[in-house]
Amino acid sequence: MGQFSLLSSPLLTRRRVMGAGLVAGAGVGGLAGLWAVPAGAQDMPLTPVGEWLAETIGSGGVLDRIQTTLVLGADGAVSGSGGCNRYSGIAKLSGAALLFGPLSASRMACAPAVMAQEQKFLLALERTRAWRIDPLRRKLILLDLTGTELVRFSTR
Repeated sequence: MGQFSLLSSPLLTRRRVMGAGLVAGAGVGGLAGLWAVPAGAQDMPLTPVGEWLAETIGSGGVLDRIQTTLVLGADGAVSGSGGCNRYSGIAKLSGAALLFGPLSASRMACAPAVMAQEQKFLLALERTRAWRIDPLRRKLILLDLTGTELVRFSTR
């Protein structure tokens, strides 16, 4: 639990609140036009629970036709594909904090580039400490302890 208290920094909290405020603040006071929610953003979940497809890992894109996915259940169950192998495990979700527990994965061999992307993805999950939703772009973003983006997902 002590790790989660480190995540209550104003930077991480402000990012999440600002993103959520675009949806939650729609129509409040005389700011309805300023806080208008674009079409499609109103059904964007304000939680990382759901099915996600990786668009970027680290500062780079992902290989074409390689499905790197994350499925996060409300009960903390985690599963998906690293692009080559299936993985599963548990996660601890508390507010804007997100920690992935030990993950187990199958051990199939794939092309070297696919294996390198998968390793980069699994290491990013290991380093994840927080999340935020960008409702305007319909993205889930995983962050490390400093607020650096690790993985960006689109809805699946």
